[in-house]
Amino acid sequence: MSLRRVPPCVYLLALLAACTNSQGADDGTGTTTTETTDGPESTGTDAPTGTTGDPTTTEPPTGTTDVGSTTGPDEPPPEPESFPVLQDIVFYDGYAATVDEPIPEGVLRHSNALVATRFTDEMLAKVQTTLTLGVIVGALCDNYDRLGSVNLALVPKGAQTYVPAEVDRIEVARFITPFMDMNKHPMTVPYEWQASDLVPIFKDPDLLAEYDFWFELSIFGVPYAANNEVAGCADRNDTQLGTLLLYTDSKKPAPDFGVLVPVAISQDFNNYTEGASDELGTTRKTVTFELPADTADAQLVLITSNHGANAGGEEYIRREHYVYVDGEMVLQYKPGRPSCEPFRPYNTQPNGIYGPYPQSDEDWQSFSNWCPGDVIDTRIIPWGAASAGTHEFVIDVPDATFVDMQGNFPFSLYVQAQ
Repeated sequence: MSLRRVPPCVYLLALLAACTNSQGADDGTGTTTTETTDGPESTGTDAPTGTTGDPTTTEPPTGTTDVGSTTGPDEPPPEPESFPVLQDIVFYDGYAATVDEPIPEGVLRHSNALVATRFTDEMLAKVQTTLTLGVIVGALCDNYDRLGSVNLALVPKGAQTYVPAEVDRIEVARFITPFMDMNKHPMTVPYEWQASDLVPIFKDPDLLAEYDFWFELSIFGVPYAANNEVAGCADRNDTQLGTLLLYTDSKKPAPDFGVLVPVAISQDFNNYTEGASDELGTTRKTVTFELPADTADAQLVLITSNHGANAGGEEYIRREHYVYVDGEMVLQYKPGRPSCEPFRPYNTQPNGIYGPYPQSDEDWQSFSNWCPGDVIDTRIIPWGAASAGTHEFVIDVPDATFVDMQGNFPFSLYVQAQ
């Protein structure tokens, strides 16, 4: 694979449930919902209360090539594998100096809100042709909704540590924590994404020769409100507990991609910060990237989420988003779920989003860009054949206002090509 630098499954559900139960929760549903979009594939999975089927029968997406298969035509496929990558990691005050608290062997604490571990050879050997990613967040001393993500870092082979800003990284999943009181059940919330597009990365001999893969788990948290509002949290700075899990099987062939182009990871995108958009006063962001060779097929992987909790803030107003590649519109979307009611059980701390009574779908759609306790969609944008050389990506949210110069649309993008 060529790398170019530019600045559901029953088994995972069972593992999620086992880890959830180990944390004392009594009400885990196993998965989260995904937004309905036209065109691109969205890699979240549907909650049991959704309308698109039972998540326990959902299979990872179909690809085009069997990458890394070790079985012959007459051999049975290997048994599915489920395993933790990071388990029971404690996160701390994201605004404070990095703590010096114990952390499991092999785990790096880059900051109070970001940890990483190398994806070992033993883990790599387990990866088959599909991949599903799960995260479990446990309640500690942060009772507000916060932003979390899973990233993949490509670190020079053999390095024992690294500086995140100095290596290529891609964001592979994003989520929002619920308002949680650590004394109330359920004490954990599970998330799940289809991630089979990572399989060709993990199987590529050129990348494997040059890099080690490190999984990063980020959960930002702040304990200040919980210090006063949650019993047992006085004077504490631990905010959440995080676990990262993978499930893999051979039920579907893997996607066929041989080129990876990291473009952006959690870049600022707003209309009031210098460099966060093409010009101040507009919410239009242009980035360029380069394909090393002509390709018969390519896709773009995009993550955005709307934030701004002030009065009239961007969290509460659904906006049309327009995406262009080389001047052609390839996607139009408006974030937001039909309803946030499926996530009410996880929001155990009284808050201004979930009132005492259920709300109608119309009420939810009038203001919510996302739901506390839900995934943020990973949007897979088919691109098709493309030529070698420089290409231009544009994302435009023309109606965004960012009242009082508050809010942000963190922007991540990478490209995969054959």
